[in-house]
Amino acid sequence: MTSDPPRKPHHHGNLRAALIQSGLEILAESGLSKLTLRACAARAGVSHSAPAHHFGGLPGLLTAIAGRGFEIFADTMNAARRDADPAPRAQLIAICRGYMDFAEAHPALFTLMFNTPARLAPDDAFVAAADAAYDVLADTCAPFEPVTDDPRSTEMMVWALVHGLASLLQGGRFKPENDRMDMPDFEAILPPLPLRADP
Repeated sequence: MTSDPPRKPHHHGNLRAALIQSGLEILAESGLSKLTLRACAARAGVSHSAPAHHFGGLPGLLTAIAGRGFEIFADTMNAARRDADPAPRAQLIAICRGYMDFAEAHPALFTLMFNTPARLAPDDAFVAAADAAYDVLADTCAPFEPVTDDPRSTEMMVWALVHGLASLLQGGRFKPENDRMDMPDFEAILPPLPLRADP
């Protein structure tokens, strides 16, 4: 007597989301080099042609996964901001810490989102998710005076600082065995930023 074959997961009509989730899991477990259409299909329990049908190929799937990454990224920064003191500087330090927390928790996803533009095929959903994540930083910087004549200079300065540190984190500069550099404290390294005058 033979046993029945294992049942494949039923996705209740949301196979696209299941494939994106499969991609996120593969990234977390095995890294970007193992993220393929076939691997996502196998993990989701569907035919190998399913990802191509839903995403048009690997660039479309990677773009959808990166877009979901930007949503998680924004959620991480917003959660840090909600838990912080409402004072503008405390809010700014909170989102910087949230930025670093995301980079540390999701290194392969962070690389996909920021360091592989040639592998992506940006669409409206991706752009909207990326813009929404950036808006968390821009909105948190808005109470402060620009650091130069450029009205966006404060947000650009903060972004360059925190993203640079996140990239150093990705490169292993803050690992315990690296005794040359400790993870910086944003309270100490963010320069004084005067608040905008009341209108």
